[in-house]
Amino acid sequence: MIEEPKKGMEFNSLEDLLSYYKSYGKKCGFGVMTKRTERGEDQTIRYVTLACARGGKARNRTFNVDNPRPTGKTKYKAKINALRSDGKLRLTTVHNIHNHSLSPKKSHFFRCNREVSDAVKRVLDTNDMAGVQMNKSFGSLVIGTGRFENLPFLEKDCRNYIDKARHLRLGSGGTGALREYFVRMQYKNLGFFALMDLDDDGRLKNVFWADPRSRAAYQYFGDVVTFNTTYLTNKYGMPFAPFVGVSHHGQSILLGA
Repeated sequence: MIEEPKKGMEFNSLEDLLSYYKSYGKKCGFGVMTKRTERGEDQTIRYVTLACARGGKARNRTFNVDNPRPTGKTKYKAKINALRSDGKLRLTTVHNIHNHSLSPKKSHFFRCNREVSDAVKRVLDTNDMAGVQMNKSFGSLVIGTGRFENLPFLEKDCRNYIDKARHLRLGSGGTGALREYFVRMQYKNLGFFALMDLDDDGRLKNVFWADPRSRAAYQYFGDVVTFNTTYLTNKYGMPFAPFVGVSHHGQSILLGA
């Protein structure tokens, strides 16, 4: 049994408080978010507000006013406030009233309760490097647990993890291969330009390149330049963004990437 939050309850750490409130929300059927935190000079949490994930002001995040994206925000104030006192976080304000329906049976699908374990991550990594498609890899996990509802995560959580993992796999080896390719291109034609941005671990962050034809085209057709990051499907999960101009024939022409 999980006790209902009451004013005066104490917790040793923010992790303990968050774990308790998430467990309470999962039992009752609402998601939890950290709404506000304040830290002291020693960087310890001095004040924190945890709230229902559906609280807050509804905001339209699309410019299409004819077809706005739906929102789950309901403008209510179900929350708890905790203030550090004598080394512990003590609840000072508690609002347990919700103005929306609660879903205890579906609460494990709320974002705050979804988690991909290390064991599942290893399976996803192995399958991805073997070329297994994500829908089949996720399907095998569903079969292993008996039903979809038994998994503590969704397919999109698996996809998000693999996207990040692919990005990290492009380590120093892949960076070195790309650098060698650019060196060969510059040796063949001095007009070829390339610039690479690496992080502290030598992993690739950003690349820009333009061949001689593109650089010449920019001198003539650089009045209008578009920058498009639509192409997000490469295996490393990195966006490909071409710089495109318009020629005197009204046709698109590549200026760089």
